[in-house]
Amino acid sequence: MLNISKSRAFHLVTLVAALAAGGVFTATVHAAEARTAKAQEAKLQYWSAWGGTVGVRWNRDLAGDIGLRLSAPVARHSQLSWNEGEMFDLTQAGTLDFDVSNGNLRAFVGGSLQARGGYLIDTPAGRIDLTNFRLVPRAGSATILDVVGGDGQAWFYVDRLMYELIDNKQKLSVRTMDLLISPALAQSIGHPEVANWAIADMEMTTDVVRQGALNETPRGSLKWHGNPVPGVPGATYQADLFMQTFNTQYMRCNGCTGAGGNGQVVFAPNSTLRNNVNNGSLVATVPGDPLGTSTALYTADIPWYEKFTGPFPPYANDQHPYLIWNLYRFNADGSIDQIGRSGVKHAFLTLNTSCIENPGDSHILGRGCSDLYSTGNNDANNSLGPRSEIIPASNVWGRCGSIYDVNCDGVQNSSGNGSYDRRLVVRESQFSGAAQTGATYRFESWYLARQDINILNSMASTAASFTRPSTVWVVGGQTNYRLGPVIDRWVDPAAPGANARTTMVSTPEGNVKVAVKAVDLGNGQWRYHYAAMNLDFARARTEGTEPNIRVLSNLGFDYIRIPVDSATVSDFTFSDGDTDAQNDWLAEVRDGRLQFTAATRGNALNWGTMFRFSFTANQAPADGSVFLHIAADNTRETLPVAGLLRPAPAPAKR
Repeated sequence: MLNISKSRAFHLVTLVAALAAGGVFTATVHAAEARTAKAQEAKLQYWSAWGGTVGVRWNRDLAGDIGLRLSAPVARHSQLSWNEGEMFDLTQAGTLDFDVSNGNLRAFVGGSLQARGGYLIDTPAGRIDLTNFRLVPRAGSATILDVVGGDGQAWFYVDRLMYELIDNKQKLSVRTMDLLISPALAQSIGHPEVANWAIADMEMTTDVVRQGALNETPRGSLKWHGNPVPGVPGATYQADLFMQTFNTQYMRCNGCTGAGGNGQVVFAPNSTLRNNVNNGSLVATVPGDPLGTSTALYTADIPWYEKFTGPFPPYANDQHPYLIWNLYRFNADGSIDQIGRSGVKHAFLTLNTSCIENPGDSHILGRGCSDLYSTGNNDANNSLGPRSEIIPASNVWGRCGSIYDVNCDGVQNSSGNGSYDRRLVVRESQFSGAAQTGATYRFESWYLARQDINILNSMASTAASFTRPSTVWVVGGQTNYRLGPVIDRWVDPAAPGANARTTMVSTPEGNVKVAVKAVDLGNGQWRYHYAAMNLDFARARTEGTEPNIRVLSNLGFDYIRIPVDSATVSDFTFSDGDTDAQNDWLAEVRDGRLQFTAATRGNALNWGTMFRFSFTANQAPADGSVFLHIAADNTRETLPVAGLLRPAPAPAKR
């Protein structure tokens, strides 16, 4: 047994403690050095950019509605941008740092950019100095940039960025981003309802001054629709695009007075999509939705090339998807009306976020990849066109003679659109006021992609409600999201209910849905409501070949015929969702058939459009069909739609 004196024991303990402390100190130093090295290594992975230009396209109508008065821009360029934005230089006083993955920006990590010039904005709460504003990454957010003014406050911020590295990765191009109102600003100006609303559309091109790490997948694709799947005999890739989510905002109004008024209101959505996720087995792309799983076992990549950018595979043109959106009213009497419809938004870029397989190209949507289009960009004059230029079943755009290429020279011209053209415009009286008591509403948003095998999951709808707490209309209640068209929320194909039916007819020229509800009024009287939804049917006439196609006509249907036999019918109602009685279809009963006929081909039932036809009959419903006449010259061709209801033939007399 060892015997150590107290003094010797004390010195021994002290020595051991010192040695231990030294080891801890050394370990701490090494850990700190490791962290520093790791941070430096991470910094080397980051990219930096400075200089260039930034553009701002204000929604001045909305700004005026909430009491913001913008000064004339200070130090702006003489020319507007491609998107009609006011352009300013960015200084080279500091850099914006960002992370890159698969050849594209994924997150801002530090630094800032400063504009040379800007605006003074007078508000009910005082003046905001946005001259020489700075774009500063928000801590804890991947792609939000705070817009910091001269007072050091971030009264606005930008989000929903669409970006790509261009010019051999020498520039970071943010093609569009929403400038949003901060909650603090909304509260201070007495309009808390506009917090986080988009009030401008911004763009930015800045010069890359340092390239960090670049972990890229191979660029391009061979997974086009119809291409064979390697190693799987007989299997091919198929295109199937899903609407993942969307949200709708008030943009402006011409002559708004409030509930029941005659003002023309514009609404626009931001929309997020996702490509199919399947790769040999069926997995939900939008979980929890009956239409959320694709029947395509192998996902095709989808081309996403901006108009006027030249020929690309697989169609030897600049093929891209399109967006449209609609608004519907469910009336208290059980009927339905489509009361608002947009033009066509031309897509131009895909972010490829949250991908399963990223093709490494901002103009090809890969498997499982998501993308978004912002509210401001969906309200941009030079991105919108008429539906009549698109052949919807094939998604071919008739560029020649379009509003963007009037003389068919292949050079893009300005659209000529104003702030109410090609928008979803609806009268206040159509969604508010005493006349609409008991009504409910749904917005619907679609993506259209070439060779998409299922148009129904490329669209979705949400419930909506409307209030006007101040000088703007607020869209509330945007819940109950569901894939598919709104007509399927009116009559559910899986559970239509009593005295209701719905049928979809598919043809090589497109798809049509017709639904009917019969309401018992008592005393032997029945009210019949038919809704005909032309999803993507068109009898198109064209000339030329891609990419120089001209659409000569692109019509759907110009009458609906409903057998009524000997029933007495009356109280005819036609609804195309507008307030113009001059273009209403005319009702006529002849030889046991009720026919609603377009007054002119100018108001045919074209793609993306729903019309409603109602009447009262003295016969209960029975099984039957209706017939839609194709709006083409020199044809009697009709499209029969079976599996519906019609007034039953009267009992034979004895």
